[in-house]
Amino acid sequence: MLRTEWVLCPFCGNKTRLKIRSDTELKNFPLYCPKCRQEILIKIKQFKVTVITEPDAKTQSR
Repeated sequence: MLRTEWVLCPFCGNKTRLKIRSDTELKNFPLYCPKCRQEILIKIKQFKVTVITEPDAKTQSR
């Protein structure tokens, strides 16, 4: 039987509306937390949640 767990928000630690199984893999997934109202880009493999940080936009130089 496959194990399932709730995905927790990396910022506030509360449950999100997403439940994953042990064989679930996500890449570049936009996770939304209903409590802290933030959207975070994550990667999940074998219940390991990794936050993906995007580089900030560079200012244009003239």
